[in-house]
Amino acid sequence: MDKLHEIFDEIIERKNTDSLKHDFAGEFGVPKEAIPLWVADMDFKAPGEVLEALHTRVSHGIFGYTEVKEDYYEAVAAWYEKHFGWKTKSEWLLKAPGVVFAIHHAVRAFTKEGEAVLIQQPVYHPFAAAVEKNGRKLINNELVYANGRYEIDFADFEKKITGHKVRLFILCSPHNPVGRVWTREELTRLGEICLREKVIVVSDEIHCDFTYKGHPHTVFADISGEFEQNCMICTAPSKTFNLAGLQVSNIFIPNQKLREKMKEQFAVTGYEELNTLGLTACRAAYLYGEEWLCRLKDYLQDSLDYIRGFLHEQLPQIRLVEPEGTYVVWLDCTGLGLEDKKLDAFMKQKAGLWLNAGGMFGEKSGQFVRMNITSPRSVLKKAMEQLRDAAEAL
Repeated sequence: MDKLHEIFDEIIERKNTDSLKHDFAGEFGVPKEAIPLWVADMDFKAPGEVLEALHTRVSHGIFGYTEVKEDYYEAVAAWYEKHFGWKTKSEWLLKAPGVVFAIHHAVRAFTKEGEAVLIQQPVYHPFAAAVEKNGRKLINNELVYANGRYEIDFADFEKKITGHKVRLFILCSPHNPVGRVWTREELTRLGEICLREKVIVVSDEIHCDFTYKGHPHTVFADISGEFEQNCMICTAPSKTFNLAGLQVSNIFIPNQKLREKMKEQFAVTGYEELNTLGLTACRAAYLYGEEWLCRLKDYLQDSLDYIRGFLHEQLPQIRLVEPEGTYVVWLDCTGLGLEDKKLDAFMKQKAGLWLNAGGMFGEKSGQFVRMNITSPRSVLKKAMEQLRDAAEAL
């Protein structure tokens, strides 16, 4: 068996490691024995080369204020040019402790209190929080679910922008949780409307490294020079290499005026140098993590094939919304015939699975759940069997 596949099959005990995913069931009102397949971090070790770089840094023994030089930018830039054909400039890069942190700052930097910000639900729930907690008006361009697939309602998108004088659009690309990888044509239509109506685009592309065959990721800023000057691109190694706890993200803002506004917002927080180990891990991951990622994507494709087949053969009441990208899958549970709250309780109490309830991503998604598939295959098999048995007992 491939050694890297052996790594992904390994059961690593994460309890009693202060893991949000594994150690806080009681605090969230979830049975402690429930299998945690919710928050988007992996149950796999980070690439060996990243661990070696961290060990070397730790062995040095000094963790003073840390800044990075050109080689850090070069490692990040080379990754995006090689994998997506996107050429960046070092002055575009702002480093932040996380993408959500950056989105909150962008809302404050690019809009005024009371102005409208548009999102596309069902979508990653911190988007709505970033808008509402900063005193902005939340506008939703609901994605259209039909025939097992989500599409953009472009007419509604433009109508909402003009009708509410939207000033900022937070784009999720690839989309979490519905798994769409927006095509270049779809992104172009969105971007042209935003240009015409003077709407700045904040594009969260943190899942860009996880796309499935036939669904290439397009960096929003790479579509045209006009788009480039009207957006902020949010990236991070955290999802790709399982480094979320090391708190580092790379935010690209080609437009100098927008970049200066973000710098001003960052300055208000008093936050300057990033986590020493996060910077070390990020550089090593982009330099040496490609082989690990390729093998991981093969492993996840196999896991996805297993889940698809299992649902089709043994649990047809639950439908897989076919993912084009990300490592979280969106399950349509309408066939179980349970109301929203009863569905959530069923998953936790009867099936013994800790998943994300669909309602947290949008009011119209209560019949869906989100499941993180980055666990060893044996864990996923146990989870699916528990789900089947619970459904049969309904």
